Amino acid sequence: DEEFDELCFEFGLELDEVTSEKDIISKEKGEEKAKGASDTVLYKIDVPANRYDLLCLEGLVRGLQVFKERINLPRYEKIIPAQGEGQRLIIAEETVQVRPHAVAAVLRNITFTKDRYDSFIDLQEKLHQNICRRRALVAIGTHDLDTISGPFTYTAKPPSEIKFKPLNQSQEYTASQIMDLYRTDSHLRHYLHLIENKPLYPAIYDSNGVVLSMPPIINGDHTKISVNTRNVFIECTGTDITKAKIVLDIIVTMFSEYCEKPFTVEAAEVVYPNGKTHIYPELAYRKEKVKPELINKKIGISETPSGLAKLLTRMCLKSHVIGNGNNIEVEIPPTRADIIHACDIIEDAAIAYGYNNIQMTIPKTYTIANQLPLNKLTELLRLDLAAAGFTEALTFALCSQEDIADKLGMDISATKAVRIANPKTAEFQVARTTLLPGLLKTIAANRKMPLPLKLFEISDIVVKDPNADVGARNYRHFCAVYYNKSPGFEIIHGLLDRVMQLLEVPPNEENGYTIKATEGSAFFPGRCAEIFAKGQSIGKLGVLHPDVITKFELTMPCSALEINIEPFI
Repeated sequence: DEEFDELCFEFGLELDEVTSEKDIISKEKGEEKAKGASDTVLYKIDVPANRYDLLCLEGLVRGLQVFKERINLPRYEKIIPAQGEGQRLIIAEETVQVRPHAVAAVLRNITFTKDRYDSFIDLQEKLHQNICRRRALVAIGTHDLDTISGPFTYTAKPPSEIKFKPLNQSQEYTASQIMDLYRTDSHLRHYLHLIENKPLYPAIYDSNGVVLSMPPIINGDHTKISVNTRNVFIECTGTDITKAKIVLDIIVTMFSEYCEKPFTVEAAEVVYPNGKTHIYPELAYRKEKVKPELINKKIGISETPSGLAKLLTRMCLKSHVIGNGNNIEVEIPPTRADIIHACDIIEDAAIAYGYNNIQMTIPKTYTIANQLPLNKLTELLRLDLAAAGFTEALTFALCSQEDIADKLGMDISATKAVRIANPKTAEFQVARTTLLPGLLKTIAANRKMPLPLKLFEISDIVVKDPNADVGARNYRHFCAVYYNKSPGFEIIHGLLDRVMQLLEVPPNEENGYTIKATEGSAFFPGRCAEIFAKGQSIGKLGVLHPDVITKFELTMPCSALEINIEPFI
């Protein structure tokens, strides 16, 4: 396990944990439920999102074998059948409004075993989840070619006219009934919205009218593949042709290993509505040139050109030196759609060289950093507020509309709050415009603690501001609350004086701070004051109104202070 962990790390992956089905279930659901689960060792490996070619065992093992220089990278070939013998997929023009693109290929004389078959299905699922954006961009269908006869037609029809027996069901349904059938299915219900409201639903038929699939929802039962399938017809339909080609390339390169002639794929012809034809899969190899000194400079190493070419070859990018060592020619295989720019090649060279082998150096640029004045002030204040006997709290920057408006006796329109467009929960509807609700909720959650409770927080609040470039502005606020059997106004007032003493602001009108009686919707009448300093109002202090206290589910009196500290920087 240690060796494998080390190997994964060198290859730029992470062995997340060594576990088993039994372990996973007992962790999540308890020992009881885990009885009878398999305790075969499982490796959980974290694969970066750009490496689609490592999403199945076949690709991962192949990548590691090439990396360890045990095998050479296989050459993927497409075999174009004789005229009139290959499979054809004809795209009807009706599909334009729903999912306009389709690509196809055939894996001939493939030998599945239980493990290979499971891996094949699992790879499709993983691709669906990431590059296919939960089937929105591409949906994959794999069919047993021996149960159907081409040419195939990809078309779109009204839901009532599409009728077939879906995968693993016992009877035929129309497309509308299928949508209702899967509305409660934990797996498939997430994909229904992709075509649900369209006038036409996409479907693929063979020459006898057998339905292969209704992408992106479900395949037909007639063409389902099994461990005994010998010839697999693969179709990918979607709204993004580039992604569809990548997905097709990945599936055929990963599993052509098990064909009678390993690493060969039989091409299929796709006929577009305008009559043009195209052969898929593309399996395109392309060559790029990179200068060795660029690679060395960007990574911070000094490797010879031939050394760099060898490193890249170990990363499945077959490379050799050309032109007196001035250039490295890199061949990018169809499995590596993530190589878009020279820096992608450089990154692979760095991985093969080993991040831990790169010498650490101090950057040549000479810069002097210092703390942001606002943060420096915040840090200094936090320390002294804690020394004054108050405990720091950190609360969420988002809260519900009630917290900042109704519960404080204000109207939501008066708060200038920034709203979240599609909040996940009622607790996170708006950005906070005051720190008080967060502290009151913290007290409510800690009512069991011995009194008095003295809390403070120094954090940002957010308000709309039409003059700011983003339409909103942050202010750094300081808020403190005192919760006890008596209101303790004098304690909060004393804390204000202490803060001002620390900020070296004297208690006078000319160049110091003053407090003036005022009314605030959240405060008890006659027990609220506004604080003025630096010629402006910086906040309020006072005893909270009993209504506010009960709305936050508290039972004792409470006094609070909230000021903006930005004028004191």
